[in-house]
Amino acid sequence: MDPIDRRCFATRRDFLAAAATTGACLATSPGIAAAEASGKAQICLTLDLEMSRHYPQRGMMEWDFQKGNLDDATKQYAVKAGQMVRERGGIIHYFCVGRVLEQASVAWLKQLAETGHPIGNHTYDHVNVKATTVPAVQFRFQRAPWLAGGRKPAQLIRDNIRLADTALSMRAGIKSRGFRTPGGFHSALDDRPDVQKMLQELGFTWVSSGYPRHQAVKPFEQPSTDVLDSIVASQAHGQPYIYPGGLVEIPMSPISDVNAFRNGRWKLDWFLEAIRRSVEWAIEHRAVYDFLAHPSCLGIEDPALETMQLICDLVKRNADRAEIVSLDAVAERVLTRK
Repeated sequence: MDPIDRRCFATRRDFLAAAATTGACLATSPGIAAAEASGKAQICLTLDLEMSRHYPQRGMMEWDFQKGNLDDATKQYAVKAGQMVRERGGIIHYFCVGRVLEQASVAWLKQLAETGHPIGNHTYDHVNVKATTVPAVQFRFQRAPWLAGGRKPAQLIRDNIRLADTALSMRAGIKSRGFRTPGGFHSALDDRPDVQKMLQELGFTWVSSGYPRHQAVKPFEQPSTDVLDSIVASQAHGQPYIYPGGLVEIPMSPISDVNAFRNGRWKLDWFLEAIRRSVEWAIEHRAVYDFLAHPSCLGIEDPALETMQLICDLVKRNADRAEIVSLDAVAERVLTRK
C-alpha cells in the first residue's frame, strides 16, 4: 500500500467508536482549550512536492518509484499557488522530496524560497519512516534492493532524511524548515519514540506525521452529512501537541486532496464543502488547521486554485480571529504555551 493511503479511512465501526467521545473531546481537549486562550486560529497551507500515482491519468503507477521526478505541470502549479497566496498576504509551507534536486533546473524551487515560502524536508525518496524491513522503506528499494547498500531499515531511513537536507542545501541553498513524514499515521509517532528521537538527533524540533481518523468515503459517492461531520470532528483530534521527549507534533488536517480525489473520486464542490466546514471549525475554536495537498493531484482536480482561494478568503473575512502561518509558527506557539 502506498503510505499516503494509510492517512485515510477508518471503518464505520471504528468511526462510531471514536465519535462517541467527540463531544467530550471538543469540550475538554487541552489543545483546543489552549488554542482558544492564545489568540487567533492558525491556518496553514501546505503542499507536498512529489508525484502522485494515477495523475495526471489513472493507471500511472511508475510515480511510486519516482516520487521526486516532478513534471513541469506540477512545478508550475506549485509556483502559481505560491504567487496567489503571497499576493493575498499568506504563505505556503512546502515539503520537498529530495530527488527533485536531481532535475536539470531548480530555479522554481529557489524562487519559492526567495519569496518567503518555507521549504521542509519530506525525505529524499519518500520513505516510510516506520518501516521495519528494507522493501517496506520505499517502492524503489523493492525494485532495486542493492540501493540500500546493506543498511538496516533504521539507518536507511535516517540517511534518506539527512540526504534530503544535504540536497536542499547544496543544490538550492535552502535550509529545511521542519519535517513531514511521507504518508500520515492515525497514531502519529506516539508508538515510535525511536523515530521521534532520530528526528531530534537530525536537528528537527517539530514533525508533521499525524492524520486523524474520519469516516470512510465511498468512491464516486457525494459525502453524506455524517461523513462531513466526521471530517469536521476529526479536527479536534488533529491539534498539535508535544511528545514526551520534547518533539512537537503538528498533525495534518483531514481531508487531504489524495483521499478525496484519488481514493474517493470526489467532485471539486464536495471537497470545497469539506474544507470550508473544517476551516470554519478551526476559526471558531481558535485552533490549528493544517491543509494537506499535492500539486501533482490538486493541479488536475483544482486547476483554478479554488481551494486555496477559499481558505484565504475565509481567513481574510475573519482577520480578527485567524491568520495564515507556517508550521514553524504553530510549533513556536505550542512551545510557548508549554
